[in-house]
Amino acid sequence: MKRMGAAGGVLEIGKSKAKVYMQKETGVTFNDVAGIDEAKEELIEVVQFLKEPDRFRRLGGRIPKGVLIVGAPGTGKTLLAKAVAGEAGVPFLSMSGSEFVEMFVGVGASRVRDLFAQAQQKAPCIIFIDELDALGKARGINPTAGHDEREQTLNQLLVEMDGFNTDKGVIIMAATNRPEILDPALLRPGRFDRHVVLDRPDLRGREKILRVHTQKVILSPEVDLSLIAAKTPGFVGADLANLVNEAALLAARKGKNAVETADFDEAVDRIVAGLEKKTRLMNPREKETVAYHEAGHALVAELRPYADRVSKISIIPRGVAALGYTQQLPTEDRYLLKKSELLERLDVLLGGRVAEEIVFGDTSTGAQNDLQKATDMARHMITQYGMSERLGLATFEEPRSAFLDLPAVPRQREYSERTAQAIDEEIHNLLENAHARVKETLTSRRTTLDLLANLLLEKEAIDRAMLDRVLELKQGTVRQERLPSELFVGVRSMNAADPPAP
Repeated sequence: MKRMGAAGGVLEIGKSKAKVYMQKETGVTFNDVAGIDEAKEELIEVVQFLKEPDRFRRLGGRIPKGVLIVGAPGTGKTLLAKAVAGEAGVPFLSMSGSEFVEMFVGVGASRVRDLFAQAQQKAPCIIFIDELDALGKARGINPTAGHDEREQTLNQLLVEMDGFNTDKGVIIMAATNRPEILDPALLRPGRFDRHVVLDRPDLRGREKILRVHTQKVILSPEVDLSLIAAKTPGFVGADLANLVNEAALLAARKGKNAVETADFDEAVDRIVAGLEKKTRLMNPREKETVAYHEAGHALVAELRPYADRVSKISIIPRGVAALGYTQQLPTEDRYLLKKSELLERLDVLLGGRVAEEIVFGDTSTGAQNDLQKATDMARHMITQYGMSERLGLATFEEPRSAFLDLPAVPRQREYSERTAQAIDEEIHNLLENAHARVKETLTSRRTTLDLLANLLLEKEAIDRAMLDRVLELKQGTVRQERLPSELFVGVRSMNAADPPAP
């Protein structure tokens, strides 16, 4: 008993560990939430009910008992819940799903009971359970590794959600990024009635998020947040907050008075590709191989009308294994891709490998990641998207998880060995045809490929403006040697044999 600390310490084990934020203490309002306007509109109704409950009750309506916020990590689920509490001006009881279960039997259920008892005393208020999947995982998924204590805690939560009365103004909110593993009893109407899905922000959403995070950052007048938003496809709110912070730290390290566009560009490179390895020495042969590899990617991307435009090429080693990279800038957010566009993406992925074959007559291990992505894309085209005339309109694999991009639970194969062989042959044909197309493209543009690779060897990094000059140079007029930068000023000649990229 003495080791447990103060008198009565053992009796406190079953008490709820929820953090209680009183009224405005969350410090977050809807003004701090950007880029997820549809989700905000869904939750504004919850705020209005807590402020004006009679407005909804007079017509016989009732507020949803529970609101489940679903989204990928970093999209702002917890932030949105705190904003609801901050706007409504009511107590906010916050607790993580993993904090319910301890080593003692019955503690989790006791904490659930205590949490709801506290909420009834502080009504109107909001209960928020973060990472609900730690507590609400479906029962009976794995009978051999069942945890009776966790299931007992979940059962108590189900009972409490059925028993408490929303007329007092107690609303339960929860957040998870794994909705597919939650127990169906949690998701039925009467418990979590409303599901609010937070998707990754689009171009406009990313720009709004950047404006929120740069309010306290001194920006240079030439910084264009819309351009930075275009360079960060797939970034969620947490990624963009980290990007702004990294750019501010880089500018401060260089002694600047304001954060410039170059700082944001360097921060994007650092987040996407990793930390620049300035001390890593590469022998000339390896450096030349990397230069031709990245030049092959960039040239194929520029010569395919539906491929994303190249914004930067670099052969500076970054991260753990990246010896170089080609950064492409999407012109718009895309939600659907046609077969022709997927084929062009296959071409871009194989551009580096084929360039090595043409120039050196040999291949290196540097294309491993490209080949992995190309194989996955070809397999998805055949087995999931039905893009094979031979196999017809059928799918042969489970789709991936919507939020974590993880494979679905493996299941027994439901097609014959003959079909499996046909799938392998179709994947092989897709990759071989892409290889032939890319080889023809780069062979016909060999002079431009050499020009781009030699410039990379000299500069180590090429931006969009310099790439445009290389693509406009007249083929055959420049010797294949290391080129001085003065050569690329004001050159605007063209040739039908090597026209500029579309």
